[in-house]
Amino acid sequence: MNVLFVLTSHDKLGNTGEKTGFWVEEFAAPYYYLADKGVNITLVSPEGGQPPIDPKSETEDFQTEATKRFNQDEALQQKLANTEKLAHINADDFDAVFYPGGHGPLWDLAEDPHSIGLIEKFYASNKPVAAVCHAPVIFKHTKGTDGAPLVHGKKVTGFSNTEEDAVQLTDVVPFLVEDMLQRNGGEYSKGDDWAPYTVEDGLLITGQNPASSEAAAELLLKKLQ
Repeated sequence: MNVLFVLTSHDKLGNTGEKTGFWVEEFAAPYYYLADKGVNITLVSPEGGQPPIDPKSETEDFQTEATKRFNQDEALQQKLANTEKLAHINADDFDAVFYPGGHGPLWDLAEDPHSIGLIEKFYASNKPVAAVCHAPVIFKHTKGTDGAPLVHGKKVTGFSNTEEDAVQLTDVVPFLVEDMLQRNGGEYSKGDDWAPYTVEDGLLITGQNPASSEAAAELLLKKLQ
């Protein structure tokens, strides 16, 4: 099985002067869950090369078994430093796609035409699309084969307004994940803040927050088996 992981290339947190990127746990936990079961994973980003890691996600407070393993895993660090360019990817070469979150995707992957086209092709080809935390921003502009927003009428989750408020970035982000999914006709639901919560509806798999990332990978693997 071949799964594509798409990571952000955006490292600026709005106009705050702070850095952002992808959230390590949301990459490491799903990666190891799938790789340990023999799934072949290709890493890509809009600009290729090393995707930016959100520095907050590397602090002691947010370390998990998966992030600790990643910190010791020179082979995966090397692989991550050499992501392929998103524009060079053909959806036909993969069985599914997974988008880790972090705040970075709000600025690039939400608007990236290559990402939008890729998701629409995966979906039209009956292949699963998974996204966790802030990564469901990838559904901002994606359309189904009927021309309606891809999430319209579908059960979805993603980083909640209350969680965004808790990290005090409501006024920094270009839009709120929860609001956008609802505007696009998605049937948004959430669990408790910071607790694992995933939703599956047909080919779409979404997770609410970092704690939901491995569970989203579990759902994705079940879909592929």
